[in-house]
Amino acid sequence: MPASAMTTRATATGAPTPGRRLLAACGLLALLAGPAHAQGTIRIGMTAADIPLTHGQPDQGFEGNRFTGIPLYDALTAWDLSAADRPSAVIPGLATEWAVDAADKTRWVFRLRPGVVFHDGSPFNADAVVWNVRKVLDREAPHYDPRQVGLTATRMPALRRAEKIDDLTVALITSEPDSLLPINLTNLFMASPTQWEKHRAASPNAETAWNTFAREPAGTGPFKLTRFVARERVEMVRNDAYWGTKAKADRIVLLPIPEANARTAALLSGQVDWIEAPAPDTVPQLRSRQMVITQNLQPHVWPWQPCFTAGNPMADVRVRKALNLAIDREGLKQLLGGFMVAPVGTVAPGHPWWGNPSFQIRTDKAEARRLLAEAGYTAQRPLTLKIQISASGSGQMQPLPMNEFLQQDLKQVGVNIEFDVVDWNTLFTNWRQGCQAASARGAHATNVSFAAMDPFFAMVRFWDSRMAPPVSNNWGHFSDPRFDAMIREARSTFDPAARDAALAKLHAAGVDEALFIWIAHDVSPRAMTPRIRGYVQPQSWFVDLRLPYVQ
Repeated sequence: MPASAMTTRATATGAPTPGRRLLAACGLLALLAGPAHAQGTIRIGMTAADIPLTHGQPDQGFEGNRFTGIPLYDALTAWDLSAADRPSAVIPGLATEWAVDAADKTRWVFRLRPGVVFHDGSPFNADAVVWNVRKVLDREAPHYDPRQVGLTATRMPALRRAEKIDDLTVALITSEPDSLLPINLTNLFMASPTQWEKHRAASPNAETAWNTFAREPAGTGPFKLTRFVARERVEMVRNDAYWGTKAKADRIVLLPIPEANARTAALLSGQVDWIEAPAPDTVPQLRSRQMVITQNLQPHVWPWQPCFTAGNPMADVRVRKALNLAIDREGLKQLLGGFMVAPVGTVAPGHPWWGNPSFQIRTDKAEARRLLAEAGYTAQRPLTLKIQISASGSGQMQPLPMNEFLQQDLKQVGVNIEFDVVDWNTLFTNWRQGCQAASARGAHATNVSFAAMDPFFAMVRFWDSRMAPPVSNNWGHFSDPRFDAMIREARSTFDPAARDAALAKLHAAGVDEALFIWIAHDVSPRAMTPRIRGYVQPQSWFVDLRLPYVQ
């Protein structure tokens, strides 16, 4: 597919049938899967095109956290992934408790879990926490890694430094009062300083040391990496010395398979045991072969994120509202085999952050045409938009057919859509650079799905003017003093109920201004062999790989 101007013909005449694609994919995956798996091994087909980084701060979006972050490492705080019937909440990880300093709201004190060791046998303690904070925040640190900065610092922009109090107590200092810090810290994984120092002693520079570390990583997580083949596979074995609940599976094998039909073929041919995001039109075939299809509503938004710079059509709220009203989400849901929920905002009615906005997201093409005409776009002067999208990737659902559907759907209200198709990691990198950067290539919006399980990820990083690139993910350079004030109120409010009220006001204002084109909530469909037991699909982007096993 060309890198720009994808049209509906790109998958029409001359395209191979799903059956032919499945047969071709079976041959490809036979090469990737290797020998028959041992008892207790779970082989997973990921949507990523490459193995997520294993040095402690994964790339490939949150699929990286899911598969090479959480299994290999731990953070000070963690997500409870044990249940399917309630939203995931933050729980203790390597820290057993924490509290903000009553006299100084920019200082948090964390008590660390005693007796934890890294995979290399070295102790986890306050020195290790300070070292891991410095790796992404202190340019003068000998182990500072710019690659990890972009993957981490944008997710906790208020954190400034860590200070050791004693071996099992550490203080974390923020630039301003930030009640969201404990949630943000679920993204800062703890790597072994001892293991890195060993590699640094045999390396010419810090970057080479981190590259070597990535092939032989040492975290504190429930799995240990035993084999790494770039772009092909990663193998992990259970860490029997893990401080918490031990994994039930003996081994996890991860295979990057970005194309949905190839993943489906791999499962049907027995090359893998579990796949992310199966091709929707193959679900009946999978079910006929007794494959188990799982899904659950998760805090995950699949949007178009507008650019708000001067002269961009998306800077006009009438255009943004028109696009939100023009989309046939029920038709899109049918395309996806039912595997989505139509959104009416970033969170749903009844959520503590809902706030009851006055703008009602729905399908109303007549009102969409009226708003477009009011904004100056008619049949004689149609609106043309360029959207930067990916061909696959973490949480991206089925980006090509979904965007193709939107392209056809929006033609009905006189909007012409062009696409700039890039690979997922490129799109994710461009997301941190902003719509004014050359990497945006003139796009009016970007299609990066995002987690909405905490306030920073759901709203703050997009609507705070200070979060514009390179600080965080305000890709569209949105700036409004009203929103900045609402965000300051929420971040400086430490009482949970009062903070929820402040966030509800923020969310309602965001919907009323149509700050996203809300298209779908993912339900994260997965397909797996019935031999997989113990699996729990939580209401989260992540899963707990300690729970499933092969019977």
